[in-house]
Amino acid sequence: MKKVSIWLSAMRLRTLPLSVSGIILASCLAHYNGVFQWSIFILSILTTLSLQILSNLANDYGDGVKGTDNNDRIGPERALQSGKITSDKLFNAIKINVLVCVGLAVLLIFTAFGVKYLWHALLFFLLGVGAVVAAMRYTMGTKAYGYRGLGDVFVFVFFGLVSVIGCYVLYAKKIDHVVFLPAITVGLLSVGVLNLNNMRDRLPDKKSNKITLAVKLGEKYVKIYHNALVLSAILVSILFGILYYTSPFNLIFVVAYVPLLLHLKQVNGNTNPKLLDPELKKLALTTVLLAILMGVGHLL
Repeated sequence: MKKVSIWLSAMRLRTLPLSVSGIILASCLAHYNGVFQWSIFILSILTTLSLQILSNLANDYGDGVKGTDNNDRIGPERALQSGKITSDKLFNAIKINVLVCVGLAVLLIFTAFGVKYLWHALLFFLLGVGAVVAAMRYTMGTKAYGYRGLGDVFVFVFFGLVSVIGCYVLYAKKIDHVVFLPAITVGLLSVGVLNLNNMRDRLPDKKSNKITLAVKLGEKYVKIYHNALVLSAILVSILFGILYYTSPFNLIFVVAYVPLLLHLKQVNGNTNPKLLDPELKKLALTTVLLAILMGVGHLL
């Protein structure tokens, strides 16, 4: 039982709800347009969860072998850092997880497109390969993009654009204009979660030569950047609500603005990086809440 808890900790279960927020939102939009399918929804959720777990394990491994996860780190203790899981066992788990991701992705693509939409299937297979590589290369390897300040770009693309737009195409077999603003909203807030994590670890990351965007920007400008991310997401979601307005119920997502603005107040007044850790969970869960309410509101 203890071994199970160690592996569950390595998988970082608290990050999983955020990873499926775009899938839920896209599925609501698909349901509104009459193209929703339960089989695609379930497989999309499973594939996304497997990719997020792969990313978490790879992150633990990459930061662990590079020595970035050390006693200076502020966040939760990592599996490799603590010695509870060896590097060989963790690497083997990553390889198994890659196979799971590929298997689920192939099953999802076949379920969505069959043999009728061959070009769609090929495109999504390439996207799936790209997602697997991106999940691993954030911290793994000598050219890990997370160590060059590029993590924000990849999170916006995969958590926002690919998650929402890509999932919708799985249902509809085409892109609809209704998905763009929700995709941008989720993408911006997902980048906000990553940025907050990097804000918390800015000083130890700088010491370990992990050059995140937070390290490049410094304490003052990374807060300005964080405000820009969250406030831009709010503005984009408002624009979505106005452009696609049919009922006051469409706008129920505005209730999520309250915790978002309170979050910004906490971040702007923060002087102790350790106190940013609880804000990570708040921002991630609020992003999920906003995505669900945007989707459900669109259905009402």
